[in-house]
Amino acid sequence: MACTDSVGAPYEITLELHRDGTPYGSVGERCGHLLARLARGVDEARQGRGAATRWADPDDRFPGEEPDSELFSFRYLTRAGRGGGELRCQLRTIPVWQPGPGEWRLTRRAYVEAWGATGVGMRAVLTSAELSVFVRQLVNEAEGCLKGGESAEE
Repeated sequence: MACTDSVGAPYEITLELHRDGTPYGSVGERCGHLLARLARGVDEARQGRGAATRWADPDDRFPGEEPDSELFSFRYLTRAGRGGGELRCQLRTIPVWQPGPGEWRLTRRAYVEAWGATGVGMRAVLTSAELSVFVRQLVNEAEGCLKGGESAEE
């Protein structure tokens, strides 16, 4: 959803979360710039720029140097202090046993969690490639909202 200024011109976005077509929560007021920066960061990390080069598999490469960190956290609180939703993404390092060589292999995954106003949550575990697609789709949709359409690719 577009955020508008005092004369009604769109300048930023707020995410409207829906689950099975039903409104789930509103989060991330004015988060478009942060999402666009994250999309670029994930793409650069996948290409092996920065600290991500220590991860051999591009699917394990994410922006930032911390192995377990938060990439974003969008929350919404009403003026009365009640929650209206949450969307966050945390990186986690996960050991996976490799039976052939008989050793542990470390992987990194993005845990994207959404919590609705009613307290019901959902989680997706994504590779960096999947996170890149997800964030790019959010950015494209945001650009479409700012242009007055539904998608930037229209």
